[in-house]
Amino acid sequence: MADAGVDIATAADLQEIVRIHRETWRLAYAELLPPEVLDTLDTDEAWALAVQQGAVLKATEGEWTVGFVVASKAPEEEVARADGSLPADAETTALVSVLVEPRWGRRGHGTRLVAEAAQRLRESGATRGIAWVPEADKASKNFYERLGWTGDGTVRTLDAGGRPLREVRVSGELAVRLDD
Repeated sequence: MADAGVDIATAADLQEIVRIHRETWRLAYAELLPPEVLDTLDTDEAWALAVQQGAVLKATEGEWTVGFVVASKAPEEEVARADGSLPADAETTALVSVLVEPRWGRRGHGTRLVAEAAQRLRESGATRGIAWVPEADKASKNFYERLGWTGDGTVRTLDAGGRPLREVRVSGELAVRLDD
């Protein structure tokens, strides 16, 4: 494998991050989401704000950007229990979302991204991470399970262009180790 790394994404990376997000979701979620939803994924402006805030790390292999992770303090509505109450660690819970282009998958990029994000989050006081995963997305659920993250029993159903999308929340320690 060529040199692989993880770096903070900058404004110069924005176009590639948006492309990876859109193309990967179109491929991975074509059966879960209607085309009109896939065609209107997050705007460039939303990604620009996340990059500007330093919440996005990019994975590279050689000269290519192959994936990214968005990681920051979890908003209360994301960490709340099903009954709306907040867990004791709500203030130190981070929301994590990782995405690697399928053609670059199974090369350790996702784990490297989450490991670096976890280290940065711990340094800023975070103690636990959460992620939302479509219930039917077995690959993503397996990825988080390999990190030691498990479903915490919380589910939500989103309106995805008139089609329900059921997501499960996974949670785990911010102690991701890289295999040598």
